[in-house]
Amino acid sequence: MERMNALDAGFWYAESDRAPLHIASIAILHGPPPGPEETAEIITAALPRVPRARQRVRTVPLHLDTPIWVDDPGFSLDRHLRRTAVPAPGGMRELQNLVGRIMSRRLDPDRPLWEMWVAEGLADDRWALIIKVHHCIVDGVGGSDLLTALFDSGPDLSPEPAPPPAAPGPSRWALALSGLGRAVGRPAGALARRLTRPPRAAQLRKAREFAEGLPHTVEHITRQAMPSLRGPAGPDRRWLTAEASLEEAKAIRRELGGTVNDVILAAVAHGFRELLAARGELEDRTRVRCLVPVSVRADDAPLGNRVSAVIAELPCGEPNPRLRLADLRTQMHELKHTHQAAGADALVRLAGTAPTLLAPAARAVMAVARSVFQTTVTNIPGPQDPLYVAGREVLALYPYVPVAAGAGITVAVFSYVGRLFFGVTGDFDTVPDLEVLASAVPEAFAELRSPSPHGAR
Repeated sequence: MERMNALDAGFWYAESDRAPLHIASIAILHGPPPGPEETAEIITAALPRVPRARQRVRTVPLHLDTPIWVDDPGFSLDRHLRRTAVPAPGGMRELQNLVGRIMSRRLDPDRPLWEMWVAEGLADDRWALIIKVHHCIVDGVGGSDLLTALFDSGPDLSPEPAPPPAAPGPSRWALALSGLGRAVGRPAGALARRLTRPPRAAQLRKAREFAEGLPHTVEHITRQAMPSLRGPAGPDRRWLTAEASLEEAKAIRRELGGTVNDVILAAVAHGFRELLAARGELEDRTRVRCLVPVSVRADDAPLGNRVSAVIAELPCGEPNPRLRLADLRTQMHELKHTHQAAGADALVRLAGTAPTLLAPAARAVMAVARSVFQTTVTNIPGPQDPLYVAGREVLALYPYVPVAAGAGITVAVFSYVGRLFFGVTGDFDTVPDLEVLASAVPEAFAELRSPSPHGAR
């Protein structure tokens, strides 16, 4: 039995039929796909590396504590392994449509929260492996580590010992009593530690810098939002892809300064600029508020969410791509200097001391977020050495991140073997023009490399 942390529980409580909160990776592989029996053997061999794959969620009566993970006594691979085929001609458009349909449906909350789809029929002797996992299990960085644990680093499959049999979970009475004890004892213990252990100088400095940066953050979140970018409106999703060179992003960083993440944000800003221009909504002062997840992971465990976030503004109204990058570089530097991500993480951990409030708080945060930000852009560092599944090499690895709360569009970026693979998600009903944004993102890298960049419109 293992308890969720506060952020994991927040993702669990915040999900709804209209806003399913799972993440996914979509791998494209070369060669014939494994058959059903071989697929089952591969996953059975990998299960001991990921114990959560055989566990389901149980909530504590009256929400006296965060939900717990317990072994599923009825676990069966047949409930989680799916097979399908990409329609002819088996191109990326057909795969994107298939992924959009798969991601539009919630995972079964009464079972372990994952699915794996083998999708046959891609052109050029390729197939896809779609791994769908609830966000309460893992964040983006942890998901990258999880893929490394599931996949092979070489073409030879390495067998693992069989997992132990499922252990019986605690009774509802035991959960209620344990939760009551923790609900009373945890806040008292935290208060006692704070009274007996004075804060260190570094903690005081970070707290002061966080407070100094709050006006900057408040200014961002109270400025009027772009109405057409709010969402989602329904459960159905569009998912599109784009691709760029990681080395090109690093070359831009070396020439113009900042980080690779700053370059990625500038590329996404170009995509939103083109989208809003096509809608006739682009103005010189147009800025799109963007939630930027920041990893606060301090251990090697892939499971659980260890992520915070900052809010930046994409300067879409600025026609010069290099000035857009400079603007974002300055913003991200200020946000890091004032420890806004660390402060947000501390607030989440503080909320974990009052688990009875987590469920309503998670839903309230989702409601408030509708007026705070319009998109999410997350950059997930991935392995730079090839991965394999049953001896088949992974050629491309795309991410899927859900749209929720105020974001009608989300952009996720996964770096793998020298490439940047973008997954762009939008609400099916409110973003029929998502292709405009997705196709514009790769163009931004060429613009930033140009010695005399200039913007259209």
